[in-house]
Amino acid sequence: MSLRARLYSSQEVEKKPEAQRKPRPDPHREIKVQIQEELVRSLDPELFEAADAKGELSRQVESITTQMVLRDLGQLTRTDQRQIIGEVMDDVLGLGPITGLLNDDEVSEVMVNGPSQVYVERGGKLSLTDVQFRDNEHVLGVIERIVAPLGRRIDESQPMVDARLPDGSRVNAIIPPLALNGPVLTVRKFSRDPFTAEDLVSFGTLTREMADFLEVCVRLRLNVVVSGGTGSGKTTTLNVLSSFIPHDERIVTIEDAAELQLQQDHVVSLESRPPNIEGKGAILIRDLVRNSLRMRPDRIVVGEVRGGEALDMLQAMNTGHDGSLTTAHANTPRDLLSRLETMVLMAGMELPVKAIREQIASAIDLIVQQARLRDGSRRITHITEVQGMEGEIITLQDIFVFEQTGVDERGKILGRLVPTGIRPKFAELFARSGVQLPPSMFAR
Repeated sequence: MSLRARLYSSQEVEKKPEAQRKPRPDPHREIKVQIQEELVRSLDPELFEAADAKGELSRQVESITTQMVLRDLGQLTRTDQRQIIGEVMDDVLGLGPITGLLNDDEVSEVMVNGPSQVYVERGGKLSLTDVQFRDNEHVLGVIERIVAPLGRRIDESQPMVDARLPDGSRVNAIIPPLALNGPVLTVRKFSRDPFTAEDLVSFGTLTREMADFLEVCVRLRLNVVVSGGTGSGKTTTLNVLSSFIPHDERIVTIEDAAELQLQQDHVVSLESRPPNIEGKGAILIRDLVRNSLRMRPDRIVVGEVRGGEALDMLQAMNTGHDGSLTTAHANTPRDLLSRLETMVLMAGMELPVKAIREQIASAIDLIVQQARLRDGSRRITHITEVQGMEGEIITLQDIFVFEQTGVDERGKILGRLVPTGIRPKFAELFARSGVQLPPSMFAR
């Protein structure tokens, strides 16, 4: 990608109806354009390509920008000068106006709805920010800067793309003509330091006893599916569960966009690939799951199953690759079973429903159900055992459930995950493995 393409977006977009707010006029736009022109003339394009030259690149950009601002806008206050320098630095080296939001640890998601409307999520709640882009082309330039290093593209022939930032944050972009208010960019941030079980306990997502229980389940190689709705925290919980895998095991992770942040030494990360401009060369999650079986994995961790790869995942769980982990979209543990049936049928195999259910019942040991509650908090609501088949029905048994006890004066939902009083069948496996769980863990 050329230096000029990094600094500007030349892609033209058909003008669509304005969003709810018009972009604010930028009184310093002309000087910013002049600065960018000077950067194109002065900077060595190789500085943008060399991984070890980021510090020198940043120093040169700041030096040139500062000189031009002081020369042409010396009458402005120091605060205004610093703001202009910062905005140019963000445009050239960062991701434009949203750079500050992405650096804010309290922000968990950034949603750009066209150039004039940027929302963020803080503490599970959405709020409108004062951040704005200049125009549609400005947003497109940021999107292009995200997807280009990953070998992906976005244009009128392929107006949607999934990508990720270098820190693993998930990115989705959709542009006109599909998006009527201008380019839409959604960034789901990942924390710089991966969350631990202690973090989830402190957040109230689960209790200390439940964390200990799940750690034993993972270490003793139960197959676990984390289920939940969009934004419920499935990937975060999967990360925490993956952290319980012993360090002497070989782990293969498979994702659409690499997000998992495993800390073990022996991790092989695989990422699917979209089709090229001719519509060829796509590598699907299903292809990677099948290939992973030939890589001598001790554990297979699939970021999310959403199609025919569910069949391959179930077969892997049933053929010696126990201890596998994955996530799926579903509102309840029972809904998850229906979703898995549908996904297996998407593999194109004309299997009887009973055969599919038998595969599911024998493959999955535990379902961890996650939800985002009305107050924006993310909680594990069920830890459910898959017990087997009775006739043609898969039997489930809740081991722990979330019980709401009330709502405080700030609207925060009060409650905790409590045992149902029933010991899981696989408690016998714990005993045979020398793990003694206190009887009080399951006492109602």
